[in-house]
Amino acid sequence: MSRLTILSKSRYDILLLSIALLGLVVGTALYFANAPASGLAWSAGTVPVLAGLLVQIVRSLRRGDVGLDVVAALSMSAALAFGQPLAGNVIALMYSGGQLLETFAAGRARQEMTALLGRVARTAMRYAGTSLSEVPITAIVPGDRLLIRQGEVLPVDGHVASGTAQLDMSALTGESLPAQVSAGGEVLSGSTLVGAPFDLVATRPAAESTYAGIVRLVEAAQSSKAPMARLADRYSIAFLILTVALAGAAWALTMDPLRALAVLVVATPCPLILAVPVAIISGVSRTARIGVLVKNGGMIEAMASIQTAVFDKTGTLTGGHAAVTAIHAAAGFSEDEILRLAASLDQASSHVVAQALLLAASERKLALSPPGNAVETAGEGIIGIVDQCQVAVGGVPYVTGKLTRGEFANVAGGASGDAQGDAQGDAHGNAMTVAVAVDGAPAGMIVLQDRVRADARRSLDAFRAAGISRIVLASGDRKDIASSIGAELGVDLALGELTPAEKVAVVQREAVNGPVMMVGDGVNDAPALAAAAVGVAMGARGTAASSEASGVVLLVDALAPLAKALVIAKRTRRIALQSVLVGLGLSIAAMIAAAFGFLPPIQGALLQEVIDVAVILNALRALR
Repeated sequence: MSRLTILSKSRYDILLLSIALLGLVVGTALYFANAPASGLAWSAGTVPVLAGLLVQIVRSLRRGDVGLDVVAALSMSAALAFGQPLAGNVIALMYSGGQLLETFAAGRARQEMTALLGRVARTAMRYAGTSLSEVPITAIVPGDRLLIRQGEVLPVDGHVASGTAQLDMSALTGESLPAQVSAGGEVLSGSTLVGAPFDLVATRPAAESTYAGIVRLVEAAQSSKAPMARLADRYSIAFLILTVALAGAAWALTMDPLRALAVLVVATPCPLILAVPVAIISGVSRTARIGVLVKNGGMIEAMASIQTAVFDKTGTLTGGHAAVTAIHAAAGFSEDEILRLAASLDQASSHVVAQALLLAASERKLALSPPGNAVETAGEGIIGIVDQCQVAVGGVPYVTGKLTRGEFANVAGGASGDAQGDAQGDAHGNAMTVAVAVDGAPAGMIVLQDRVRADARRSLDAFRAAGISRIVLASGDRKDIASSIGAELGVDLALGELTPAEKVAVVQREAVNGPVMMVGDGVNDAPALAAAAVGVAMGARGTAASSEASGVVLLVDALAPLAKALVIAKRTRRIALQSVLVGLGLSIAAMIAAAFGFLPPIQGALLQEVIDVAVILNALRALR
């Protein structure tokens, strides 16, 4: 239900509640004034509510839904037919009040999700040469340069062209503190600029941006129905049959129609038709608040029963990008000088290793020089002029071929045996080596590594605390790398050199022991994500394929929120079941009391409303 629909329904419910309340007040005043029209006033407060309810029932029947609203219609109709207009008016007041409370609860439960939908940008300021013009976001294409002004929501994904962007990403990640993104850094649509204006270069069209994908997922989540809710629909038919049978039996055995009326009045539908969807959407909304977008209510239920978690390595348990971890310098060079020369030359390259060297140089605040005459051999290395020196940067075989004297195995300055092995092209562990030569002589080696996430071990411990009994690492990387990282993180099983089909087989094999959750971020993870009971995509920088195949998308580039989401899912399911069981128990007890004559219709209507309120408030606990 959209925000506009909720607002419209809220106004409609207020109107019906006002009519029922007015009829009750006027009728009661006339009754105490001994005026004969009191019954007419009570009936006038009932008929509009009953008419609206009958229209709603007809619409539901056309969709194939048989709801428990039929019970409310029967009780109001019976009250009018049996000459109990006051009871009918009280039922109408309680029903319309319950509908308003239901609308409020649904709106409150969806609050975080509808807040996401309200942040979609419509236009952007785009550069055309040196001038600016406002264009619709549908006109933006990759490569466009946009001006983002303070307070504006980023309309598309891109990178910071210059300066520093200070962004509020709370709508995406739940993180309250603004993030600082330097020039060249990636920024996501849906973030709000809270600092000085900056220029953004678009990397995706608006329809393919992160935020557009989030909006589509939110809309799908809001329109879906959880399996538990569908189960409640099936139970509601049985409850309707039980209600009518009990009311009919009470009437037949006592010949008192008021007994049947009293049973109908207290047959509250809320525990079944309201408690489950309110609790489930509350859980979905609560997870969205911490940066975990659950596509539908069914995923919340599935998350509550997960036994095994299967994790991809690259980009999931590791950062997904290489970072400089060591520099081995030859005699006459310092570590900073080697990195400065290599990063200066790599300004002319778009390779991922070049980006890692530039980032490391930026972190060390090294002043880079412009490169000249740069020639890059794709996938091997680059050579050019930096500060009037010829510099070669790349793989060991490539740079060795550019040497005129010396060998990398003899680099002075303390290259370890492992690094020397790397220099011969033999990668060690999870590391790779970049060789640097200056004026035909070996200058040093830079070791890069895709490091394990700082929060990975802590997050895996949190998954175990949340009820995950088995953790498996399934990687396409080399077996020795997978085993090394698996041992470091303490997983139960580490598998390497897996194809996408083999990852699917791992998920299917683990499913023998219970429902499986698969977490990944790449195209090669998509089949396994789809095969798992719960597929989780690292959506902050994962591929579109993984996000589409998964049932859950992590909006924040961290694993800890997912562990929290599992706890929320378990609590949500527990609250939904509590609401149904306790609510139905109270309703059935009240129906039996009414059938035996211990609960008159008016008192029954008041008790029914108390049960409804209690059930709704309990379901809303899933928001906390």
